[in-house]
Amino acid sequence: MIRVIPVLILAPTALLAECPPVQERSERHVELMEQVAQAPDEVTARLLTNELWEVWATAPDETAQEILQRGMERRASYDFKGAIEDFDALIDYCPHYAEGYNQRAFVNFIRQDYETALIDLDNALERTPDHIGAAVGRALALIQLGRNDEGQSALRAALKLNPWLPERNRLEPQQTGPETDL
Repeated sequence: MIRVIPVLILAPTALLAECPPVQERSERHVELMEQVAQAPDEVTARLLTNELWEVWATAPDETAQEILQRGMERRASYDFKGAIEDFDALIDYCPHYAEGYNQRAFVNFIRQDYETALIDLDNALERTPDHIGAAVGRALALIQLGRNDEGQSALRAALKLNPWLPERNRLEPQQTGPETDL
């Protein structure tokens, strides 16, 4: 028992810190989601979505923000191993923060590890169900995995959040008529 105490005293304070609770959807988040769903054109939707990315990429505290930023910088410089390490650390520190999962999914998607990306996208959407980036990423991962019907359904759900997504060109027409009722 005495040997454990010195280890705890010497532990860095960051390891002892806890991520603060993730804030529920802010009033601005709700407003932006409503506006992007009703956007009259692609340019307006893109501007609103850019502001949403600022909301999603605002971490619960300074420690989480630094880890997120470093991981995104590593990803941008193609240091995928380092980015994954950072996003793993972010998720360990802040397991209720959706963007940690979404960013790690993005790296795995780039690496064409769609199964792993899908797990993280589901985790991100569990925490922030209206996360447009995670929703469209999930749709694309399903399509890449050959689960086209699920992917098309997920893409339709994402387009309800933002009808101007660039990925809308991946949407296949739904079949209707007696042959689909069989």
